[in-house]
Amino acid sequence: MKRLLVALALLALPTLAQACSGLLNHSYTSLQGQPVNLCDFAGRPILVVNTASKCGYTPQFEKLEALHKRYQSRGLVVLGFPSNDFNQELATNQEIAQFCKLTYFVEFPMIEKGSVTGSGANEFFKQLAAASGTAPQWNFHKYLIAPDGKTVHSFGTRVEPDSREVMSRLLPMLK
Repeated sequence: MKRLLVALALLALPTLAQACSGLLNHSYTSLQGQPVNLCDFAGRPILVVNTASKCGYTPQFEKLEALHKRYQSRGLVVLGFPSNDFNQELATNQEIAQFCKLTYFVEFPMIEKGSVTGSGANEFFKQLAAASGTAPQWNFHKYLIAPDGKTVHSFGTRVEPDSREVMSRLLPMLK
């Protein structure tokens, strides 16, 4: 029986690797220092947002957290990527984590601070820009990745997370 289970597990490995190739094949560290493997979110809709703590659009955290709470049981993953590309982010990951938790009660995963634009952008954001044809022009740019892991919708800063534009794309993707 043990041999059969091992054989079945080995047969499943290529399928698992295939399910997470390309766009989601990235690992990061959360603001709290925990590993975050984007492959863990394969097959689910993912709303990715570049954030900044001192931006005029920072109140969007409230709506992002509300979406997270309302739809996580139906598969939605909200991922925040703090960035100082537009000179509006706090200095350390600890300060960012504390600000998000204490000010907006953020519980969705937040990745450690990094770059999301230009040649210094992390590879995930480079791929999101290539897939959607749009790179972030400011903080709180949103990308919605479909459960297929390939289809990417891009929404500018001024588009609220719970807007009709975002929700019309998101709702059909939920379980």
